[in-house]
Amino acid sequence: MKKRALGSAALASAAIAAGGIGVVSSNASDRSASAAAVSGNVTWCIGKDTTGAFKQVVNLYNKSHPDVKVKLRELPTSADAQRTQLVQRQQAKSTECDVLGLDTIWTAEFASQGWLKDITSQINKRAKEFIPSTLASAKVNGKYWAVPFNTNAGFLYYNTKKVKKAPTTWQQAYQMAKSDGRIGYQGARYEGLTVNFLEMLYGAGGSVLSGDGKKATINSPQAQKVLGFMQQGIKSRAAPKATLTYMEEESRNAFQTGRVALLRNWPYVYSLAKKSKVKFDLVPLPKWQGGKAASVLGGYNLGISAYSKNADAALDFANYITAPAAQKTFFIKSSLPAVLTQTYKDATVKKRVPFASDLLKAVQQGKPRPVSPVYPQISKAIYNNVYAALSRGTSPKTALGNAQKQIDKALKTF
Repeated sequence: MKKRALGSAALASAAIAAGGIGVVSSNASDRSASAAAVSGNVTWCIGKDTTGAFKQVVNLYNKSHPDVKVKLRELPTSADAQRTQLVQRQQAKSTECDVLGLDTIWTAEFASQGWLKDITSQINKRAKEFIPSTLASAKVNGKYWAVPFNTNAGFLYYNTKKVKKAPTTWQQAYQMAKSDGRIGYQGARYEGLTVNFLEMLYGAGGSVLSGDGKKATINSPQAQKVLGFMQQGIKSRAAPKATLTYMEEESRNAFQTGRVALLRNWPYVYSLAKKSKVKFDLVPLPKWQGGKAASVLGGYNLGISAYSKNADAALDFANYITAPAAQKTFFIKSSLPAVLTQTYKDATVKKRVPFASDLLKAVQQGKPRPVSPVYPQISKAIYNNVYAALSRGTSPKTALGNAQKQIDKALKTF
């Protein structure tokens, strides 16, 4: 995949370009509990630091922890290139990287390969601080293998000149779209289409994998109903045919230029659309009629390398940049949604990020993408077959039957 849905490792780095990072407090109350006990060198390997924000937080940590020297090792901007470099290091049992910046969908793979430290006991001490859904992406086989760093969840944007009232169900949104200006989403054949499909599937009560993660469950009545609904949306022109070429930016541009009146996209759209001429509002994703609302989460986790020579200091640093002061500053200044519940309740955050309460709701109702060491193959099976149904008219039953076979085949490889 050349490009992933926003919220992935590659685009989390891009999101930081929305603004610099302010000063993270280094008061004793904001330091991690073990600060006095750690020392030595730590290297943080993560996607390219496009604005210097990562460097600044590293410098702040180093100033407040004189016995530790953290160094930032920047990886490429591309998510695929980041993953490749991290995989190569871990396969070689390299000690170069102590803290690994992981797209949430990589966490299960790295944990299952034995490349991460089990940090269950340390996470349990802080578990109540985190939004529960963000922790789910760091949990594999009943244990925690990473610290949530930032998150993301989709919104439904609507042009207030064309849509007078926000829809409460996907069915209502598509009905409005037929008469009030159409709906756009990420419909190209890539990770974004997987996310869009899963949001409706989860809302309808469907699933991709069995509870133990060993069997595909995607060819279900719920999934067939959802895919048939999306297929009809293209046929009826509630969603324009061009949607099948849209990634994040193409769909955003379609909304800002008036080609669609409703848009499913990520929080980053808010600040950019405010600079355009479109008058709009946003709400958390609607529910599936007869079901519930569901978001699919994106974001970063921070894993501690199994080959780190200084795991205690590495975890201390990870705790520092996921503590309240740092999370607040990243959220306000860098457009990286926080993983801590209290951040969204902060008065300054509410003032600076008007949709903070809506985003908290969206993240709370969120679910991780299938937690599996073969997630890339699972996603490919989903977006290829969903795309076939939307673009070529393949029946939902056939498309999902194909996806089920491909997923089961991938599961047998691990």
